[in-house]
Amino acid sequence: MEHGSFTNDSDASFTLAEEDHTLANAVRFMLNQDPRVTLAGYSIPHPSLECVNVRVQTTGDPAREVLKDACQELMLMNRHVRSVFDKAVSEFKVEQARLAAEEEEKKKAEEEEIKKQRDLLASMDIESD
Repeated sequence: MEHGSFTNDSDASFTLAEEDHTLANAVRFMLNQDPRVTLAGYSIPHPSLECVNVRVQTTGDPAREVLKDACQELMLMNRHVRSVFDKAVSEFKVEQARLAAEEEEKKKAEEEEIKKQRDLLASMDIESD
């Protein structure tokens, strides 16, 4: 919900329902990265309310558009973080599978060596007095 002036669309407050500090702080950060923004901040009216008030003042551009751009930039950043995370998880799983296969090969080689030693001992003729 937008709370703004009918005469000056460069200053506005927005209420984000069912949100908290997590999204509000990220949006505030993205807004403050925009050179069109002169002021960006948020407040939570009361801890028991599930809403956040975001205040945006710009150099002249419509606050609604600047907020929309900030949210789109945040979505792009989140997509990038997600793709980097997914790639790292995938590489980790491949590495774990490789290590497990190496460990299995090592275990098989050790078992084969033990079997060879047992066969050698069994084939030896040990004389007893």
